[in-house]
Amino acid sequence: MTSFTRRDFVAASALAAGAAIAGPARAAGAGDRKAIYKEIERRHDESVKRLQEWIGVGSIAAENVGMAQGCDMMRRLALDAGFQRAECIQTKGHPGVFATLDAGARRTLGLYFMYDVKQVNPEEWSSPPWEARLVDMPDRGKVVMGRGAVNQKGPQASFLAALHAIRGAGRKMPVNLVLVAEGEEEIGSPNFPQIVLAPEVRSALSKSVGVFMPSAEQEWDGSVVITLGNKGDIECDLIASGAKWGRGPTRDVHSSLAARVDQPAWHLVQALNSLVTPNGDPAIDGFFEKVRPLSAAEHKMLDLAAQHLDEKQLMESIGLKTWARNATWRQALEDGVSRPTVTIEGLVGGYSGPGGKTILPNRMVAKLDMRLVPNMTPDDTVAKLKAHLAKRGFGDIEVVINGGMNEVSSTSADSELIRAEQATYRQYGIEPLLLPRSGGSDPSSVFTGEPLKLASVASAWASANARTRRTSTT
Repeated sequence: MTSFTRRDFVAASALAAGAAIAGPARAAGAGDRKAIYKEIERRHDESVKRLQEWIGVGSIAAENVGMAQGCDMMRRLALDAGFQRAECIQTKGHPGVFATLDAGARRTLGLYFMYDVKQVNPEEWSSPPWEARLVDMPDRGKVVMGRGAVNQKGPQASFLAALHAIRGAGRKMPVNLVLVAEGEEEIGSPNFPQIVLAPEVRSALSKSVGVFMPSAEQEWDGSVVITLGNKGDIECDLIASGAKWGRGPTRDVHSSLAARVDQPAWHLVQALNSLVTPNGDPAIDGFFEKVRPLSAAEHKMLDLAAQHLDEKQLMESIGLKTWARNATWRQALEDGVSRPTVTIEGLVGGYSGPGGKTILPNRMVAKLDMRLVPNMTPDDTVAKLKAHLAKRGFGDIEVVINGGMNEVSSTSADSELIRAEQATYRQYGIEPLLLPRSGGSDPSSVFTGEPLKLASVASAWASANARTRRTSTT
């Protein structure tokens, strides 16, 4: 479940205003800020309602649900927040949004939003995921609970609330804004480059100092983290079938035939077993050969993070008793940013209902994701995967890319955008931590790579007393 508290929604909106004003342009005066903060408080209920309505539009790219509605709402939200222009852009998949706010300023800031969310299993929710109810939670107060409240509609709604407050206070944005939004982030952003690299969009973004991604990065212990990039991502299916293998049945048959018939399901299991060591580490031939070691500066970031982040709280939050390879906290942090991974997301095929059913499946699918680190590329990694399988007699297993293929993203800690981000937090008495990259993935490599080569940062919303209070999200 995800949630976003009333207190932190207001504080986050204030921080959004501060980031927008005190970032790559001049700082706002105390009088300006006071007027903006007052307007944020006055518009609080309106801002919460906007978030609730947005959560109610459940756009799920993987299921092709609510995509047109989600794109149109994203467009309307931008216009309502003061963007003079906002339009839906079609892609080979689901549409995205391109919007511009011309404040007549000398500098321009890029923005990245996503309007899609993950699938839901209502049985896992204590509150209906699309209703975005206000719920009282122990130690957290009143929260908005719904799919996307934290990832990413809550943080994005905070930024929009800040824009409404700045305009409502009669102030003017000190930077121009270029917004690009997509509806396929949760399936690996396969068509996002079509939006970003469209001539008009690319031209507008190229004038920016970097791209700002509103995000919920505050840690459980209240610490605030700025990540300087993310891992690359490949999502794919490995498919074993009797037809492709040339052995086993070409349709599901009765399991009484197992003594006489080869089984595609076991063929897939054996192939999967070859991809990892007994400890679960990647064993694909050549998988680690291009991995770039961490720099001295990155090691220092991790040393500091290990001292200040709450290991126990994080382990409790994910139900963990020990880190992989029995790593220390410091080593676990390092592994999270520097080790590539191979993960089974799910196994699909055969019978999965109650009880048993005596069938021998003719087809079985494993859904994988592979996270990449610097110097690894999606094309090279997929080629290594296929070669590894073929060498071991599994060349018949199909490798079907179904998302991702994102490159690794990296932004310098000395970039103007990161320095502005740090300065904004420090104005509120918060000293943010830096991490080399996130263990997850997003499409920011579209910005940081060729041809734009822009700085990009996923910004952490935080309460004003972030140093002493735990985060407000679950």
